[in-house]
Amino acid sequence: MSGHSHWAGIKHKKAANDAKRGKVWSKIARTIIVAAKAGGPDPSANLSLRYAVDKAKQANMPKDTIEKAIKKGAGGDDSIAYETVIYEGYASGGVAIMAEALTDNRNRTGPEVRKIFERHGGSLGTTGCVNYLFSKKGLITVPVDAADEDNLMEIALSAGADDMENTGQIYEITCDPAAYEELKKALEEKEIPTEVAELSMIPANSIAINDVDQAKKILALMDEFEEHDDVQNVYANFDIPDDIIAQAQ
Repeated sequence: MSGHSHWAGIKHKKAANDAKRGKVWSKIARTIIVAAKAGGPDPSANLSLRYAVDKAKQANMPKDTIEKAIKKGAGGDDSIAYETVIYEGYASGGVAIMAEALTDNRNRTGPEVRKIFERHGGSLGTTGCVNYLFSKKGLITVPVDAADEDNLMEIALSAGADDMENTGQIYEITCDPAAYEELKKALEEKEIPTEVAELSMIPANSIAINDVDQAKKILALMDEFEEHDDVQNVYANFDIPDDIIAQAQ
């Protein structure tokens, strides 16, 4: 899981950067539009929309921007024709990568995704080549200085968490997707601050990367996927120590 926690933490810091915020908001707006179109405008009755709105709030997206995206999706505009496509492949060192895209033109997005892999020493694979390595889980991270470890573990396990791990700077809590809402609510009620709170694809095992040049290629690939307009989420199973990450950035 540590590969994911590294990227979750790095991505969280990037999302907080004002220069990146516009792109983050536009991606979340697309997710909201698709969710509202598929399941209606009421987050309490549309789980996908509720998750998208939660993500928007975490990114400090303005309320009126969220509402406009919901209205646009719920309006049934047939010109909005996004589809979800999962691209699977490998980064440098055999690291497994899953990139989840929302695209209105897979003939454009597919070749662009292939080029991103190739530019950073990786390769696009076939459907199913790496997804068996990942499981859908709820993922919540808490800064280590924000909670007592024993107390946090007791709260998390009581609320349905599967596991909690101290990765150095954060506690990484994972749970079955069905327990995610209750776990998130339990932490909110105890006023425990979270950095990342999302449904994610968590790798069963990770690949240790201790070479700085290899780490640079992997992180550059992840960065470029995050920058791509169509890619909503990218998951990987790397485990790069913090000191190597510091040298690679």
